[in-house]
Amino acid sequence: MLRLLLSEVKEYKKASIATPICMIFEVAMEMCVPFLMASIIDDGVEKGNMTHIYQVGIVMFIAAALGLIAGLLGGRFGAKASTGFAKNLRERIFNNIQTFSFANIDKFSTAGLITRLTTDVTHIQMAYQMCLRMFTRAPSSLIVAMAMAFYINKRIASIYLIAVALLGIALFFIMKRATGFFQQAFPKYDEMNAAVQENVSAIRVVKAYVREKEETSKFKRTSENIYKIFVKAEKNIIFNGPIMQLTVYSCILLISWLGAKMIVSNTLTTGELMSLLAYCMNILMSLMMLSMVFVMITMSTASVRRIAEVLRETSDITNPENPIYEVPDGSVEFRNVNFSYKEDSEEPVLKDINLSIKSGETIGVMGATGSAKTSLVNLISRLYDVTDGEVLVGGHNVKEYDLESLRSQVSVVLQNNVLFSGTILDNLRWGKEDATLEECQEVCLQACADEFIQRFPDGYNTYIEQGGTNVSGGQKQRLCIARALLKKPKVLILDDSTSAVDTATDAKIRKAFAEEIPNTTKFIIAQRISSIQNADRIIVMDNGEVHGFGTHEELLKNNEIYREVYETQTQGGGDFDERAGE
Repeated sequence: MLRLLLSEVKEYKKASIATPICMIFEVAMEMCVPFLMASIIDDGVEKGNMTHIYQVGIVMFIAAALGLIAGLLGGRFGAKASTGFAKNLRERIFNNIQTFSFANIDKFSTAGLITRLTTDVTHIQMAYQMCLRMFTRAPSSLIVAMAMAFYINKRIASIYLIAVALLGIALFFIMKRATGFFQQAFPKYDEMNAAVQENVSAIRVVKAYVREKEETSKFKRTSENIYKIFVKAEKNIIFNGPIMQLTVYSCILLISWLGAKMIVSNTLTTGELMSLLAYCMNILMSLMMLSMVFVMITMSTASVRRIAEVLRETSDITNPENPIYEVPDGSVEFRNVNFSYKEDSEEPVLKDINLSIKSGETIGVMGATGSAKTSLVNLISRLYDVTDGEVLVGGHNVKEYDLESLRSQVSVVLQNNVLFSGTILDNLRWGKEDATLEECQEVCLQACADEFIQRFPDGYNTYIEQGGTNVSGGQKQRLCIARALLKKPKVLILDDSTSAVDTATDAKIRKAFAEEIPNTTKFIIAQRISSIQNADRIIVMDNGEVHGFGTHEELLKNNEIYREVYETQTQGGGDFDERAGE
């Protein structure tokens, strides 16, 4: 798991190696200072030798200056390595998400993926920097200080050894207990981000229904859950401070008492006692730093697991070894197709689908909510793979195509129309990056979008807010249709994409399709029979099965469901979810 993440250090390996080297050099310089200080006291101050004081003082100054420079370089290299590592990690996660199929995406919530890209990566970045700096500095400082203390006086140095052992045991139990709480916290971050995302994206609905108080209360509950978990964790970690201080002051008292007795008996010098006290502080401060590192590592452990989940997730839809790069035509065929979103589902979403559609045909798709209309068309562009059977486009199984080539020739306008922040031209060019203004105007004319674009003061350079909040639902749908047409696809799928468009505009769009893209196979999912009654053939879906397939006239004669819906709509409204007499 760690190897998977650390592979993203990449070009920051040099900085990652330089950081601990600088920290070790800083420790070496720091450890010289107490030793030199003892020499000044014993051989300089007590003997009145000013020359010795000056000479050793200059060496102390040089050592301190070199240690300072090493510390600064260590901080600089550590910051570069950790931020670079975090940058690469975010890119790797984001790039991997881009390869996910819809089935992969369904395993993670949007809020969960955002938390992993932000909060979790930040925790790992901080932990990595602390490991490079403190986790190198603290152990080396502790070991060198302990060695120097034993070199000066083994008897007094034994006090350090006992203190380190006791502190290590105490910190282990504190960290072990706190880890469980930190692991509980991060899923709660997902819930909080989900609440914020839902509220902000639906802020107009919230205000329309005066639900601000309820939404605020929901967010407060989520935020309080995180607060309570961290309070429980901190209640354990807070013992670090008192235990460390008790140990530090106990060691100082014991060393001072024992050292004073030894000075009186001439078995220890004053300078050596001062050095031992300085090393005592170094050892205990190193333990304090180690405890901070362990806290950060404990917090980041849960983040490491969560990020590894995303990185290890591989798309279940991949290219074949020798893919086909050209889609011959827009013919579509379903052969004995069964489909389930989950492998262990008891009931398939689509059952025994057999359809044959010629290139250039216009196919209407109707059915009640939940009848699997969208699931059916999603298989054409291989957004999902069939459970059984096969789907053919242009005479070839969709699994034989290069994914990019297939999806560039099968244009889908989904139910939830999405526009991105940028100009209208920027959004249209998602269909074709190098499209000219004339090409964009042409597809907008076909989608009946040009008429409202020309009314904007900035025309095609009108800025679209994030999510398309400054255009109406019908305008958004027409822009999305135009964007799909710009790809010049062999198959065009409109998934209820004219529901917010008035019937007159709907009729204009269908007429433009018939005249301008006669060779493109068109699938139109709709609830209004008027939107598809002129289609070459119509598929009637019911509970995941094809209940009827034929022309408008044939279905009126032979299909009871279609006839009932038609009569309901022609007698004064209603859609496919409203049967006659209901």
